[in-house]
Formats: sequence, structure tokens, C-alpha cells
Amino acid sequence: MDYLQTAIEGVWLIEPKVLCDARGYFMEAFKEEEFRRSVGEVHFVQDNESKSSRGVLRGLHYQQGACSQAKLVRVIKGRVLDVAVDLRNASPTFGHHLSVELSEENHRQFFIPRGFAHGFLVLSDEVVFTYKVDNLYAPQAEASIRYDDPQIGIRWPLAEAELLLSAKDLSAPAFNPGESYF
Repeated sequence: MDYLQTAIEGVWLIEPKVLCDARGYFMEAFKEEEFRRSVGEVHFVQDNESKSSRGVLRGLHYQQGACSQAKLVRVIKGRVLDVAVDLRNASPTFGHHLSVELSEENHRQFFIPRGFAHGFLVLSDEVVFTYKVDNLYAPQAEASIRYDDPQIGIRWPLAEAELLLSAKDLSAPAFNPGESYF
């Protein structure tokens, strides 16, 4: 696998080596020792999977405090725009975001460390999205910020009328640079 450090410290784009032939493909999706050597010590405790249709926007979600989660995300079927927003108050990139396209064709993975909000928009008719987390979900620590906050400035590639959001995501608070997120 190739581990590519992004413009935001701690966030990695991972490109696996994919072996293809007439039968299909094979790839290693995760190799703990290689991951540790390239990214650092992260102990994943749970794998999650979701299925969504075109236009579904999930995010921008995060877990607060000691319940914060690092995530290693990828797409098994379909295509998404995946976004990480730096909420680490002491970070020089606080409030900045990164967007990457993840798809069944490019097999890319996106590592998002603790201290980030995360979201994705489904660009294909259907997507199967999977991710590893390093901390269990804690409903009392769940938080979110508004997906269309102008200070963050994410350019979602679908028109507003095409987006499908939960009531929770529609009522998420705006990003506040004066707030202590982590």
C-alpha cells in the first residue's frame, strides 16, 4: 500500500496495490504492521458499514472528548465524496477540510485521526461504505456541525435540491472558531 500524507497533518490517503485479472481483483485492505509503521499506533475496535442511495449526505459528525474516534474509511460499492474537517483547536489547520473521492474503482482509503468531524456524500446510485473505528460509539458524546457551513466552505458536487439529510444533520449547529471542540 502507498500511504500519502495529506495537507492536514495526521490525515492520510491510502492506495492499496490491486491485483487484477480476468477473474476480478485481490487487494489487502488492512495490514496492521504496515499501517502502524506508516500512520502510527491506532488500535481499531469495531468495523461499521452503511448502505445509502444517491444524494444521501451523512455528516459532519464527531465524538467529543475521550470518546473521540479515529476512522479508516473506504467504499466497497459505488462512489462518495468523503470529507474530514479539522476540529483540533491547537492545530494550524483548525477549521480546514479535506475532500477525497472514494470509490469501488479507485479502492482508496482515507484515515481520519481523532479530533475531526467526518461526512460523506453519495455520488453513485448506491454505495456500500465501510469503516474501522478506534473507540466505541458513545451516544452521549455525539456531536455534529452544519454540512454547509460557509466558514468551512465544502463544495458538495450535487445541487442542494438533490441532497438527502437526516433531521439531525439539518439542525446541526454552525462551526464556531471560538469554540473548543477537542
